[in-house]
Amino acid sequence: MKKTFAKDTSARKVTWRMLLALGGMAALAVPGAGPAEAAPRTVADGGRAGRCVVVYFDLGETLVHTAEDKSVRYSPGAAAYLRALRARHIPVGLITNVPPSWGSTDAERAAELKKVIDQDWVGSRPFAWSDFGDRIFTPRTEAERKPAPALWKRAKKAAGSCRVVYQAETPDEVQVGRSLGYFSYQVARPGWPAYLPVRLIAALSHLPYGKAGANTASSKGR
Repeated sequence: MKKTFAKDTSARKVTWRMLLALGGMAALAVPGAGPAEAAPRTVADGGRAGRCVVVYFDLGETLVHTAEDKSVRYSPGAAAYLRALRARHIPVGLITNVPPSWGSTDAERAAELKKVIDQDWVGSRPFAWSDFGDRIFTPRTEAERKPAPALWKRAKKAAGSCRVVYQAETPDEVQVGRSLGYFSYQVARPGWPAYLPVRLIAALSHLPYGKAGANTASSKGR
């Protein structure tokens, strides 16, 4: 028992250091096993209020990169990162601008987005569209285009009681997400992890909703 407690305590200290280094949720404790152990609850499995997390991304230059020749491929590290989230059973989604004329519903616009990306895709592995399911949020009107808050609000509502994370390469978008209660992270910054560490996301999912910083904390995007 003493050995197990020591292991859990060590894991929590690591999580504390990560939280503080990323700009900080104060006074948080991760109950039960260390964050590297056990998959977090998800939207699909109906975890207790707040004990789940959904990770949303921007698409262009966050998960995919468009080269000068117009070819499209994964951004560095993106494929492996999505695999790591998948292994943890952490749901992912997209909050991305596309022309509203691409369809009358998110599903129709997402289908057109897939065609546009896939037709110029290069690489041995196709983009992991199946990971995102119906969690692809696109503007219904020009007024909803980011950085307007509409897409973030719709995505957060769809996540229910789960904590929400947003990752993008644009500081302005990171700030909007943060202002709406997302744990926001700016990707691909020199000297920082390319993406928010999966271990930290898993730790967030174990925190009961309503504790200090729940859906209001953020990593500093500057």
